[in-house]
Amino acid sequence: MPDLPLIARARSHSASIAYRTASQSFTYQDLINRSASLATALLADTDDLNEARVALLVPAGFEYSASQWAIWRAGGIKVPICLSATEPEWEYALTDSGASIVLADKSMAAKIAPLCSRLGVRLLDIDSITSAPSKTLPDISPDRRAMILYTSGTTSKPKGVVTTHANIQAQIESLIEAWEWSASDRIPLFLPMHHIHGIINVTSCALWIGALIEPFPRFDLSAILDRVLSDAFTLFMAVPTIYVKLIQALESADEKDRAAIVAGFARLRLMVSGSAALPASVHEQWTALTGQKLLERYGMTEIGMAISNPYHGERRPGAVGKALPGVEIRLKAESGAIITGEDEPGEIQVRGPGVFRVYWNRPEASAESFDESWFRTGDMAVLERGYYRIMGRLSVDIIKSGGYKLSALEIEAALLEHPLIAECAVIGLPDDVWGEAVTAVLVLKETATLDLPTLRDWCKGRLSVYKVPQRLLVVSELPRNAMGKVTKPAVRALF
Repeated sequence: MPDLPLIARARSHSASIAYRTASQSFTYQDLINRSASLATALLADTDDLNEARVALLVPAGFEYSASQWAIWRAGGIKVPICLSATEPEWEYALTDSGASIVLADKSMAAKIAPLCSRLGVRLLDIDSITSAPSKTLPDISPDRRAMILYTSGTTSKPKGVVTTHANIQAQIESLIEAWEWSASDRIPLFLPMHHIHGIINVTSCALWIGALIEPFPRFDLSAILDRVLSDAFTLFMAVPTIYVKLIQALESADEKDRAAIVAGFARLRLMVSGSAALPASVHEQWTALTGQKLLERYGMTEIGMAISNPYHGERRPGAVGKALPGVEIRLKAESGAIITGEDEPGEIQVRGPGVFRVYWNRPEASAESFDESWFRTGDMAVLERGYYRIMGRLSVDIIKSGGYKLSALEIEAALLEHPLIAECAVIGLPDDVWGEAVTAVLVLKETATLDLPTLRDWCKGRLSVYKVPQRLLVVSELPRNAMGKVTKPAVRALF
């Protein structure tokens, strides 16, 4: 029986270290063995999961990747869910995807167990699964569906982006080629593992090529800087917010410590920024401090990475570069014309083997997202001196904060449940640290009063931390157009 390509590749460097922490290391053979044991447990009395959806609720690290491989080797579809999500958000992901199994570690299993019991979903605690002889695993074809990754869109609820094994392989191989990954690379992992940045750009690329991953439970500034000082890494991938925090740390450090840390960053072969727009000022500050020119790229859950500044050549502040290997890009004007020259804005449309084909159970949204064979990103860009520069969203209802793409409509729906709020509009305002700050504009009921700390406290347990408003404005009425619809540009003008 042929292996999945990622398993076959892992066998070719089975003795190499895949994951390393301060206390232990795991080889690629360990990953192969552990994923086989977990796959056997998932299958139970069946021979093939036949694309059953398996929600994954495991912290970043060796067990996460072993669990992901297990789902795929057993023939299932992985549904990564956020560790810090609220129970309603978990319930939505499980019910929308039709997940029949949740794979979790002991800590997360205890938290989600009541929900699984209520929904009748099988809960498998990976910590209770010990090594055991594996059964014969099914043959998995490249066109099988591999993952449903939820992304906020212009509707109030996240949509499930369905990708096949072939889609994922194409996304990985494009980045391996463009960024010259090698088995000698070493990279930290502190990004969320329900997001394409952590899943594809870091872990999937590293494990495909035979590199080493050093996982952290979260972005721990002190721990990361210590490892940079020790030359632990060759690559570094982060969101703009993290680079802002690193700049602040370097600027506040004493001269001797700063010089040592800067030298450590300077020795890295590549540093990448993504998941949100990198302000040109941050790009320039980082270069001035460390000598490193950050590589900014552009991608989406639906397409993987599509555009990137070059590994060799100019990395231009404020631009995202050129199409990646295997990816086709075009700009389409609002008039419907395909833009062939420079300096004319249009919607970015993408085609290639890494592009998804459907949203889970959303045929109308899927159809609307494509212009024949081209995926409509909803982002406006302009080509300037050979490089694409992103201008913003066609939709004003997407907020990019801290590397996350958030639906303003989803946040509005939650805020309207507050007993004192009559109407609301949520927008993103420019912010040097977060990219965009989630900002709530409220109309309160009668003579009610509400301040930001009180609102934020109320939101906890209802919204994930990145969706909780960071700014608040109370108004007597919201600006509306002739059709009575709240106009977001006019709301922004209130500031």
